[in-house]
Amino acid sequence: MVDIFTRMLDNVVEINGLPLEQQRDEIFRKRRHGMGFLGLGSTMTMLCMKYGDQKSLEFTERVSREMAMQGWRTGLQLAEEKGPAPLMEEEFTVTGAMLAKRPEMKKDGFKVGQKVKGKVLWAKYSRYMQQVAAEDPALVEALAEKGARFTHHSSIAPTGTISLSLANNASNGIEPSFAHHYFRNIIREGKKSKEKVDVFSFELLAYREFVNPDALPQTQGEGRNLPDYFISADEVTPTQHVDVQAAAQKWIDSSISKTANVPTDYPYEDFKDIYLYAYHKGLKGCTTFRFNPEAFQGVLVKEEDLANTTYRFKLDDGTVVEAKGGDEIEYDGEKHTAANLYDALKEGYYGKF
Repeated sequence: MVDIFTRMLDNVVEINGLPLEQQRDEIFRKRRHGMGFLGLGSTMTMLCMKYGDQKSLEFTERVSREMAMQGWRTGLQLAEEKGPAPLMEEEFTVTGAMLAKRPEMKKDGFKVGQKVKGKVLWAKYSRYMQQVAAEDPALVEALAEKGARFTHHSSIAPTGTISLSLANNASNGIEPSFAHHYFRNIIREGKKSKEKVDVFSFELLAYREFVNPDALPQTQGEGRNLPDYFISADEVTPTQHVDVQAAAQKWIDSSISKTANVPTDYPYEDFKDIYLYAYHKGLKGCTTFRFNPEAFQGVLVKEEDLANTTYRFKLDDGTVVEAKGGDEIEYDGEKHTAANLYDALKEGYYGKF
């Protein structure tokens, strides 16, 4: 499957539709694309793994490695069939800074001022390709000789809409499921505010189909009957989020979309250390999110967050009406949840859908 999709993405370069000449020149020069995946969190749960534990980290690295290795094998085949990315055949001048950063080049006899092909610099002396060489040295030798069809192969996108609409609410990107039952705020034509819609995770639907049709998420009902590996985003510690990103990033040569969820009452000193922890793990970037429904009513909402948040509406006569986030309020001829009505009025989009 990686081979099929890699070939498809190579064809997408030809029909990129980029508006500026400089953008088109850049994509044709490098032919880079972003092969990725979604549903990692759902897969872990269905394999009886807890997201963030050691087994899940090993699984994440294995999946990312297999995608990368097969991608570069396909990149070599495409270079043989269609030619490598133009950058691979360009010549670069060896500099003192280059030799200082890559002492192995000096060991191999390179001198300042010497010319070297892009494919050699990339295949033999990039840290990323050096770890690929540790897995398959013959592959990298061939890439250094012939080049690859593209300079970058993999990227983990957020895939939120695709995960929901095409994958029956599998977890997005490399994230765990937001929750196994929650509400999604969606825009419907003719509605004056967003509409709250029930959503269930792919793994909960699968568990109900094959194991127990009455299974409930942890926060619902007295007799929780889901296994303990059914965890959601807010049950994963910030450091575990970073660990999963680090396990994937080792084999991802472009960018990763990943968010470390932080509890509302998380101490600042611990929060600050998340970024230090990410730095020591060698992450390219680190994103954190702390839910604050009073300041922002997001697209995804948990029932307990709505129940624990009070919204205050000031009427024309000066009186104040209070309601919990999930309460229904009839206003202007329609029913809205208090949270969605408050957000629509505050942000100024009420009645514009």
